This record gives sequence, C-alpha cells and structure tokens, in this order.
Amino acid sequence: MIPYATTAEAEAALGRAMTWAEAAWYQYSAAMPDSWLHCHTTFILFVIYTITPLPLVVLEQFAPSIVLPYKLQPRVRLPLAASLRCYMEAACFFPLAVGFQLVSYPAAVKILRTRMGLPLPSVRETIAQLVVYSLMEDYLSYWIHRLLHTQWGYEKIHRVHHEFTAPTGFAMSYSHWAENLFLSIPALAGPVIVPCHITTQWLWFCIRLIEGINTHSGYHFPFSPSKLIPFYGGAEYHDYHHYAGGRSQSNFAPLFTYCDYIYRTDKKSRPSDVCELVHLCVFLRKWLQIPQVKASEAQESGRK
Repeated sequence: MIPYATTAEAEAALGRAMTWAEAAWYQYSAAMPDSWLHCHTTFILFVIYTITPLPLVVLEQFAPSIVLPYKLQPRVRLPLAASLRCYMEAACFFPLAVGFQLVSYPAAVKILRTRMGLPLPSVRETIAQLVVYSLMEDYLSYWIHRLLHTQWGYEKIHRVHHEFTAPTGFAMSYSHWAENLFLSIPALAGPVIVPCHITTQWLWFCIRLIEGINTHSGYHFPFSPSKLIPFYGGAEYHDYHHYAGGRSQSNFAPLFTYCDYIYRTDKKSRPSDVCELVHLCVFLRKWLQIPQVKASEAQESGRK
C-alpha cells in the first residue's frame, strides 16, 4: 500500500512529477494491500498459461493445413481431449498457489524484499535485472533438470512431464508437484539475490512462462523473433529432449544453450538455413494465397 493520501504527496516525496506509468500505478495500487499485489502474480500467470497455447491448439484441431508443415513431430497429433486433460491437471495448481502465497506472504516479504510503491524502476534497471535473472535461472535449472534425469529422479518425478513425447504448450506446466516446486527455486533465485519492484517480478515471471510455452509448443516457425536471441534454444532444441524421453541425456537447457555447450550435453537439432528459407516461403504462400504455377503453364505464358 502506497503511504501517500494524494498524488501531490507522492510527487512531493519523489521530488518530481510522476510519469504516466507511475500515476497509473498510484491510482491502481494506492489503496490495495501489499499482500493482494503479491497474489496478482498467480492470477497473471494463470491467464497467460490459459491463453498463450490456445491459438496453436485450435489451429491444429480445426485448420491443420496451416500449422502442420511447421510441426516438429508431424506424425503425432494430440487429441483435443488430451490437451484439455493436460490443461485441467496443470491448472488445478494455480488456486492452490494463491492460498500458498497468502500464507507465505510475511516470509516472502523478508526473503524477496520486493518493492511495491514509488518510484517505478527505469527501463535500464528492469532490463539489467531481467538479464541477471535469466542467466541465473538458466544455470540452476540446467542442473536441476540433469538431476531429474537420473534414474531415481526420472522414475519418481520427471517421468510425469515426459508423458508427452511430442510436447504441447499446455505441457509446460504439466509436471509432478515436486518438480514444479524444485523448478520454482531457480526462477525465484534472481529476485531473491537482486531484489526488484513487483512490476519487474511480474514481467520476469510472464516472460519465463511465455518462453516455456513456446519451448514446449512442438512447432518451429522460421519467422519467430526468438531466433534473433543469442544462444536461444527454442522449440526445436527442446523438442528433441522430449522425443528422446527418459533416455535423453542432452538438451537440458530451459532457455539458453550455453550450459549444454559448456558441459557437452548439447545435441544439434536445428534445421539448416535452406530448410528455414523453404519453411518461410511455404508460410508466406499459404497466408498470401499465392497459387503454385506449373512449369508448363509458366513456359506457355512466357511465349505469349
């Protein structure tokens, strides 16, 4: 809860006029208890988890010709009922998470030291923190993932997540409860070591969830902007890991691939540049509805 009764008091404490973002944040959170702001995290993640995978699930079921050329395992098509079961079983953890956040809020305040008032962080500060969180989470998750692929870890815990050998976006959170707990530690490690504003924390968790859904989407699109990110593995990198299943001892990285490269557990699975170009041309032709012209027709039109 922001300890200022009016915007004038807030600006006096800041020593300057509020930005439009700070004014909006003041209007939204001034009278809201910090514990409720803390619980926003689970609600935001639930909405993203529900909405983000839907387009590909719907297209695969009702317009497969549009997306199947880019499916990494085209022979495996998950029935709609299986996708819904995956979603329902994973989504049931979100209400439990809200209760856990309310109960653990006093301890979370001391551990995370999250700021919820004014001023809001600058763009430079936010980007710097996100980079640190990404690198830290990636390194810790890599080793936890490797431990989950030991015989005991896989048979007792990780095999639940690998039920989907051809993953779908909803399978990102489809895991044993212990795995969800273990893998939340790396995501929280960055904000614990480098405390941030609650808005940065929301942004970090959202980015990580969207990236995880993309990694488990089962599709490789040549025009994806994620291809511009250095050392980014993406769906094609992680899809091989699911395809190999319990036997897999490679491609453990959740986001970047530098740990797999350093510890020699990387498996090259990216399509060639030629395949990238072909996929892009196929996609553009479908969406622009450019008809294929037969060679004989092209020659005849050329004579005319």
